[in-house]
Amino acid sequence: MADIQALLEQRTEAWKRRDPAALAAGYAVDAVVTSPMFPRAEGRTAIERSFVSLFRVFPDWDVTFEEPCVTGNRAMQPCKVRATQRGDFMGIPGSGRRIEFDCVLIFDLQDGLIKRERRIYDFTGMLIQLGVLRSKPAV
Repeated sequence: MADIQALLEQRTEAWKRRDPAALAAGYAVDAVVTSPMFPRAEGRTAIERSFVSLFRVFPDWDVTFEEPCVTGNRAMQPCKVRATQRGDFMGIPGSGRRIEFDCVLIFDLQDGLIKRERRIYDFTGMLIQLGVLRSKPAV
């Protein structure tokens, strides 16, 4: 469990620096990441490219992590994301709009590295904040 905690702490520091290479280094060579925001990333190289793309679109991406829950080789970590859309995203030109959402990251680990990561968050809410979708108040 200490090695998982150390890996998550290294990731937190890499997120603060917005460092795609350092973030990707925590994944197995054949790791898989699934996220509503970007296509499924398979392999460390594709995962690093997804971080490069993320920081190009949202250069001020800020993530605040809560204490992880670790059981065996699985860790779940709630977090809050805040960012401003500056680049093109899903065909939407950079809008300068701020987004904020809660997220849960689920990691399956193997040999001290992330083998699989699933990101769960309110993607529809994010699109509403970006002005892509509209919402109506409940009646």
